[in-house]
Amino acid sequence: MTPSSPHPTTKDTAAAPGTPSSSLSPEDRSARIAVTVFPVLILAAAVFAFFVPSAGQALAPFTAIFLGIIMFAMGLTLTVPDFALVARRPLPVLIGIVAQYLIMPLIGLGIALLLQLPPELAVGVILVGSAPGGTSSNVIAYLAKADTALSVTMTSISTLLAPLLTPLLTLWLAGSYLPVDAGAMAMSIVKMVLVPVLGGLVVRLLLSRLVDTVLPALPWVSVAGISLVIIAVVSGSTEAIVSAGAIVLLAVVLHNGAGYLLGYWAARLLRQGERAARTTSIEVGMQNSGLAATLAASAFAPAAALPAAVFSIWHNLSGALLATYYRRSAEKHQGDAS
Repeated sequence: MTPSSPHPTTKDTAAAPGTPSSSLSPEDRSARIAVTVFPVLILAAAVFAFFVPSAGQALAPFTAIFLGIIMFAMGLTLTVPDFALVARRPLPVLIGIVAQYLIMPLIGLGIALLLQLPPELAVGVILVGSAPGGTSSNVIAYLAKADTALSVTMTSISTLLAPLLTPLLTLWLAGSYLPVDAGAMAMSIVKMVLVPVLGGLVVRLLLSRLVDTVLPALPWVSVAGISLVIIAVVSGSTEAIVSAGAIVLLAVVLHNGAGYLLGYWAARLLRQGERAARTTSIEVGMQNSGLAATLAASAFAPAAALPAAVFSIWHNLSGALLATYYRRSAEKHQGDAS
């Protein structure tokens, strides 16, 4: 999750990713800076929460509000063309959404079994896998010279499907570890995600000129919001970090890396072009960890939110590295728009 998508780039996905930084829109420049410094800020927030847990615990009752603000900011970045892409190029969008909700949840279960994680951590890993795509994937796709418009559309559709699919997948895959109230989880996602996103989209449609003036600030709203969520989560999980921090980090690295790899090959095996496959790779591997952390903290033990907190730090670091690798070889695939 995190920085809002660099929206102007979605209008010209072939040319925009190569645009010189001097000609970027203010929103693009803000998003690039935000996604670059975000891992540092998140790491600083986690360290602060670990050593000053009392401050973080004071924020815990407000994590749902923080997430709602983040998702409202995401809604403000969306436009009708983001959804029109579904009609123009339905197959790559469908492949991305199916891969998102099939690959990551099953990998999460596999890792929980492989590492023999205790119930709270196993549920946390599975919940991360069952979450929709994170908006930071849009910025990473942009930096990687992938298909930014496709990334934005995949994130938007997977987010809208989250109230249905995230609870069902969590119940199916994690129900054997801990009791899962899928109905309550669905309502939480509707309140924290669906309503704010749709609200932001409506405001963008009605007050587009006003929203355009605040777009450069939206990535920082996301950064601030997820930082506050991480502070709240980590402050309640200090004992779990001491006892299981290493195994959680290993689980997160495996989960994220497998998502990148399998997302890419799922698209390639279904005869998608290189740029679409790279976009699917990024979209599948990067999760809405803020949503996963908030749901885990409210529906399960605080330790269940730890995998999402670690994932939030790691997937931005790994995403930046992956973007660098993809960008260096992007010229070979400039003509590959599918």
